[in-house]
Amino acid sequence: MSWFFFLLAMTAGVMLPLQALVNARLGRAIGGPLWAAALSALLVAAILACVALASGKTWPRLSQMTGLPWWAWTGGLCGAVVLSATTAVAPRIGAANMIALVMAGQVIAAMALDRLGWFEMAVQPFSFQRTTAAGLLLAGAVLMSV
Repeated sequence: MSWFFFLLAMTAGVMLPLQALVNARLGRAIGGPLWAAALSALLVAAILACVALASGKTWPRLSQMTGLPWWAWTGGLCGAVVLSATTAVAPRIGAANMIALVMAGQVIAAMALDRLGWFEMAVQPFSFQRTTAAGLLLAGAVLMSV
């Protein structure tokens, strides 16, 4: 793995608890985690559109979006769940517990998706090492939460 992608992934990891805590504070001020998540998502969309346009990318055309499978449009739903759930959960269980549980959920879901080959992914079989690692992550998340 290149250092750039390693650091980019680590930066994303740093941002997730920070985003949850900042959005939780915003939510207390404006009426709850759903409003905070909605405003955060609007800001994310605006920033990403500006960065894409500034980097020379043209605005997507409708013709590029036709013929996509139904599930290609569910990323926004996934983002809404992540934004609103982390915003609601972080102030109640703490950033570390939230991240531990999110990580365990991510790995378990990713292993299932890899195994099933859904969403045009190459099938990755379960192995003793991967299953043990997922179990240890889940055990660690549980230990952090008690």
